[in-house]
Amino acid sequence: MLLVALLLGSMLIGCGKSAALYDRAGTVVRDTLNGVPCCVYVPCAYEARTCEIFPVLYLQHGMYGNENDWTTQGRLVAIMDSLLQLGEVAEMVVVMPDNCPSRPTAEEERANATTGEWEKNFSAFMAAAESRYRISTKPSERAIAGLSMGGYHTMMVSSVLDGQFAYVGMFSPATFVHRAPSEPAKLWLGIGKDDFLYAKVQSYRSWLEENHREYTYYESTGGHTWDNWQDYIVRFLRELK
Repeated sequence: MLLVALLLGSMLIGCGKSAALYDRAGTVVRDTLNGVPCCVYVPCAYEARTCEIFPVLYLQHGMYGNENDWTTQGRLVAIMDSLLQLGEVAEMVVVMPDNCPSRPTAEEERANATTGEWEKNFSAFMAAAESRYRISTKPSERAIAGLSMGGYHTMMVSSVLDGQFAYVGMFSPATFVHRAPSEPAKLWLGIGKDDFLYAKVQSYRSWLEENHREYTYYESTGGHTWDNWQDYIVRFLRELK
């Protein structure tokens, strides 16, 4: 939380030429892509440079969440605008889908999330995003990430669509099974010491190491909270080149 507070506070200071370039916030567009409700963050440069193709991050929510979570509880817009102002992240479009429509009970929610339909249909979802927005179709300019159940979806989508993402971020992921995209995709994994999924993530780490899969690991204090996920998204975004 301290990292995020310092980051957002830095917007009040400015930073030379960068401050002039990002004197207004990016825009969040509410959309439906291939039947999936989404929030789409576009940086202010997207409107200014109308012939440019932008890198893209697909960012997924957790159980009982929706497409609004990262812009409300996650403060994604303020984080992106601040990182851009500081020159610490590339200009990109962030697509935040409703990757797991809520169900009345935890059992139904988990069953709905793990049918395999999301990863099966993700190519069509990406195609819809690419037809609507000026985002790259190059795997080298694509990233995918998510928290909790969205971390599970990130793991599964990046494995099913192996080779389609250069960066893969898993925040407090629900690793019910063990999968991973092939290298050279860069895998980033974050978890809090008090997170109820901590033991499962440690088991996943052991599996990665047994399979000689390189990854970046960040362990924080705290549990399954937005304070941590805000911290993780800042750290992950800084890795995207």
